[in-house]
Amino acid sequence: MNDREVPAELAALDAELAGVARRVEHRIDPGRTALTVSIGILALTVSLVLPWTGSTPGWEVLAGTESFGLLPRLFAFTAIGFGVLGSALALATRWWGLAWVCAAGCGISVIDGMWAIWSRQVGVPDGGTGAGIGLVLAVLAVLVLAASWARIALRR
Repeated sequence: MNDREVPAELAALDAELAGVARRVEHRIDPGRTALTVSIGILALTVSLVLPWTGSTPGWEVLAGTESFGLLPRLFAFTAIGFGVLGSALALATRWWGLAWVCAAGCGISVIDGMWAIWSRQVGVPDGGTGAGIGLVLAVLAVLVLAASWARIALRR
Protein backbone atom coordinates (compact mmCIF):
# COMPACT_ATOMS: atom_id res chain seq x y z
CA MET A 1 0.00 0.00 0.00
CA ASN A 2 1.49 3.34 -0.96
CA ASP A 3 1.15 6.65 0.93
CA ARG A 4 -1.76 7.93 -1.16
CA GLU A 5 -4.12 5.00 -0.68
CA VAL A 6 -6.58 5.45 2.17
CA PRO A 7 -8.25 2.43 3.75
CA ALA A 8 -12.01 2.29 3.39
CA GLU A 9 -12.53 2.60 7.16
CA LEU A 10 -10.58 5.86 7.29
CA ALA A 11 -12.46 7.26 4.31
CA ALA A 12 -15.78 6.45 5.99
CA LEU A 13 -14.58 8.04 9.24
CA ASP A 14 -13.47 11.15 7.36
CA ALA A 15 -16.88 11.45 5.69
CA GLU A 16 -18.66 11.02 9.03
CA LEU A 17 -16.50 13.68 10.69
CA ALA A 18 -17.15 16.09 7.82
CA GLY A 19 -20.92 15.55 8.30
CA VAL A 20 -20.63 16.21 12.03
CA ALA A 21 -18.71 19.42 11.35
CA ARG A 22 -21.43 20.62 8.96
CA ARG A 23 -24.16 19.91 11.54
CA VAL A 24 -22.26 21.72 14.29
CA GLU A 25 -21.77 24.78 12.06
CA HIS A 26 -25.56 25.18 11.79
CA ARG A 27 -26.20 24.99 15.55
CA ILE A 28 -26.32 27.70 18.19
CA ASP A 29 -25.58 27.70 21.89
CA PRO A 30 -27.90 30.26 23.49
CA GLY A 31 -26.10 30.02 26.83
CA ARG A 32 -27.46 32.33 29.52
CA THR A 33 -29.58 34.18 26.98
CA ALA A 34 -31.84 31.11 26.80
CA LEU A 35 -33.21 32.09 30.23
CA THR A 36 -34.00 35.59 28.95
CA VAL A 37 -35.75 34.09 25.93
CA SER A 38 -37.75 31.76 28.19
CA ILE A 39 -38.83 34.65 30.40
CA GLY A 40 -39.80 36.63 27.29
CA ILE A 41 -41.92 33.73 26.05
CA LEU A 42 -43.58 33.48 29.46
CA ALA A 43 -44.28 37.23 29.62
CA LEU A 44 -45.74 37.17 26.12
CA THR A 45 -47.97 34.24 27.03
CA VAL A 46 -49.13 35.94 30.24
CA SER A 47 -49.91 39.12 28.30
CA LEU A 48 -52.58 37.21 26.37
CA VAL A 49 -54.77 36.99 29.47
CA LEU A 50 -54.30 40.66 30.37
CA PRO A 51 -56.40 43.43 28.77
CA TRP A 52 -55.08 44.61 25.42
CA THR A 53 -57.75 47.16 24.66
CA GLY A 54 -60.32 48.21 27.21
CA SER A 55 -61.17 45.08 29.15
CA THR A 56 -60.68 42.72 26.21
CA PRO A 57 -57.81 40.27 26.78
CA GLY A 58 -55.23 39.50 24.12
CA TRP A 59 -56.48 36.01 23.41
CA GLU A 60 -59.83 37.47 22.29
CA VAL A 61 -57.99 39.89 19.99
CA LEU A 62 -56.08 36.91 18.59
CA ALA A 63 -59.27 34.88 18.18
CA GLY A 64 -61.02 37.81 16.50
CA THR A 65 -64.13 37.66 18.67
CA GLU A 66 -64.43 41.44 18.45
CA SER A 67 -63.20 43.83 15.79
CA PHE A 68 -60.45 46.13 17.05
CA GLY A 69 -58.90 46.75 13.70
CA LEU A 70 -56.22 45.01 11.70
CA LEU A 71 -53.11 46.16 13.57
CA PRO A 72 -53.75 44.66 17.03
CA ARG A 73 -54.74 41.35 15.46
CA LEU A 74 -51.73 41.38 13.12
CA PHE A 75 -49.48 42.01 16.12
CA ALA A 76 -51.12 39.17 18.02
CA PHE A 77 -50.40 36.75 15.17
CA THR A 78 -46.79 37.85 14.63
CA ALA A 79 -46.07 37.95 18.37
CA ILE A 80 -47.42 34.44 18.94
CA GLY A 81 -45.92 33.09 15.72
CA PHE A 82 -42.40 34.42 16.11
CA GLY A 83 -42.30 35.19 19.83
CA VAL A 84 -43.81 32.03 21.28
CA LEU A 85 -43.86 29.28 18.64
CA GLY A 86 -40.73 30.28 16.75
CA SER A 87 -38.74 30.98 19.90
CA ALA A 88 -39.72 27.68 21.50
CA LEU A 89 -38.84 25.81 18.32
CA ALA A 90 -35.51 27.63 18.00
CA LEU A 91 -34.61 26.87 21.62
CA ALA A 92 -35.53 23.21 21.14
CA THR A 93 -33.74 22.68 17.82
CA ARG A 94 -30.89 25.19 18.29
CA TRP A 95 -30.77 25.86 14.55
CA TRP A 96 -28.83 28.97 13.62
CA GLY A 97 -31.15 29.84 10.71
CA LEU A 98 -34.20 29.63 12.95
CA ALA A 99 -32.52 31.98 15.43
CA TRP A 100 -32.18 34.51 12.61
CA VAL A 101 -35.81 34.03 11.60
CA CYS A 102 -36.88 34.66 15.20
CA ALA A 103 -34.68 37.76 15.45
CA ALA A 104 -36.10 39.23 12.24
CA GLY A 105 -39.68 38.11 12.96
CA CYS A 106 -39.66 39.50 16.49
CA GLY A 107 -38.20 42.75 15.14
CA ILE A 108 -41.07 43.02 12.67
CA SER A 109 -43.47 42.14 15.48
CA VAL A 110 -42.14 45.04 17.58
CA ILE A 111 -43.01 47.41 14.76
CA ASP A 112 -46.46 45.79 14.44
CA GLY A 113 -46.93 46.20 18.19
CA MET A 114 -45.98 49.86 18.17
CA TRP A 115 -48.48 50.39 15.34
CA ALA A 116 -51.11 48.49 17.32
CA ILE A 117 -50.56 50.74 20.35
CA TRP A 118 -50.66 53.79 18.10
CA SER A 119 -53.87 52.60 16.45
CA ARG A 120 -55.54 52.29 19.87
CA GLN A 121 -54.43 55.83 20.86
CA VAL A 122 -55.17 57.80 17.69
CA GLY A 123 -58.71 58.66 16.77
CA VAL A 124 -60.16 57.13 19.91
CA PRO A 125 -63.14 59.25 20.94
CA ASP A 126 -63.61 60.24 24.56
CA GLY A 127 -64.75 57.17 26.40
CA GLY A 128 -63.15 54.85 23.84
CA THR A 129 -60.62 52.21 24.70
CA GLY A 130 -56.90 52.74 24.46
CA ALA A 131 -54.03 50.30 24.66
CA GLY A 132 -54.19 48.08 27.73
CA ILE A 133 -51.39 46.83 29.96
CA GLY A 134 -51.36 43.45 28.20
CA LEU A 135 -50.64 45.03 24.81
CA VAL A 136 -47.81 47.12 26.25
CA LEU A 137 -46.36 44.08 28.07
CA ALA A 138 -46.56 42.05 24.84
CA VAL A 139 -44.64 44.71 22.89
CA LEU A 140 -41.96 44.88 25.60
CA ALA A 141 -41.69 41.07 25.69
CA VAL A 142 -41.29 40.88 21.91
CA LEU A 143 -38.67 43.66 22.07
CA VAL A 144 -36.68 41.61 24.61
CA LEU A 145 -37.06 38.52 22.41
CA ALA A 146 -35.88 40.38 19.29
CA ALA A 147 -32.78 41.68 21.09
CA SER A 148 -32.06 38.27 22.62
CA TRP A 149 -32.37 36.39 19.34
CA ALA A 150 -30.22 38.97 17.54
CA ARG A 151 -27.58 38.55 20.24
CA ILE A 152 -27.70 34.75 19.95
CA ALA A 153 -27.61 34.76 16.14
CA LEU A 154 -24.79 37.29 15.91
CA ARG A 155 -22.70 35.48 18.52
CA ARG A 156 -21.97 32.69 16.11
